[in-house]
Amino acid sequence: MRVPRSLPIIVLTALSLLGLTTQAAAAPGKYVALGDSYSSGLGAGSYGSSGDCKRSSNSYPQLWANAHGPSAFSFVACSGARTQDVLNNQVGAVTADTALVTISIGGNDAGFASVMTDCNLSSDATCVSRNETAQNYARSTLPGLLDGVYGQIRAKAPNARVIVLGYPLIYKLGGSCIVGLSETKRAAINQSSGVLASVISGRAAAHGFTFVDGRTAFSGHEICASGARWLNSVTFPIEESYHPNTAGQSGGYYAALRAVTG
Repeated sequence: MRVPRSLPIIVLTALSLLGLTTQAAAAPGKYVALGDSYSSGLGAGSYGSSGDCKRSSNSYPQLWANAHGPSAFSFVACSGARTQDVLNNQVGAVTADTALVTISIGGNDAGFASVMTDCNLSSDATCVSRNETAQNYARSTLPGLLDGVYGQIRAKAPNARVIVLGYPLIYKLGGSCIVGLSETKRAAINQSSGVLASVISGRAAAHGFTFVDGRTAFSGHEICASGARWLNSVTFPIEESYHPNTAGQSGGYYAALRAVTG
């Protein structure tokens, strides 16, 4: 049977109308990754020439950029960053043409690093008290600090999608760990993570930002969980302790980020 010469044109026209022609997908716009060590990738190795900022090639921002090919990528998250560091050293990378911003921030402001140190070196009572202090700070002072950061992001990039990533629970309570911190200490630390999640998610929502809950993203993979652990316990170098490892950055944060961005 002879195929009419006009058929290919008819087929291509129909496919075009349906959006099914094989055209290369447009690259996403500019992506800016802000935040602290949970966003820089401390704990996941391969830091290249990023110095003390410890920006890992295994971090969720780099994985997202590798997979999506944004038109520009500014990776300025830095280990140890607090909210003021984001304002002073990072938010300048956000410009009017920015399409996507990701950020994790607030844990260092609340003193979470010293909480972990104190809980490893002190009694149950001291650990609980130290966590209560951090929680009070998170409830009373952190909201205003987050508002300052989130407000600057929105002012600089009015049309950007902003995704705030929260912190995971560190421990699986009643889990498989035989040695290490007591269950009392683990529960106090997890409670602090919960307070941080509540405060950060609330301020993110107030600014119209998307919140990705780290507790959900890492569920079943905490320290003491029966599944593969996506968080370092005490390790060397010591600064990588209690941070997502390579699997945590990819299976936890990156997977959760892709779930909301595609």
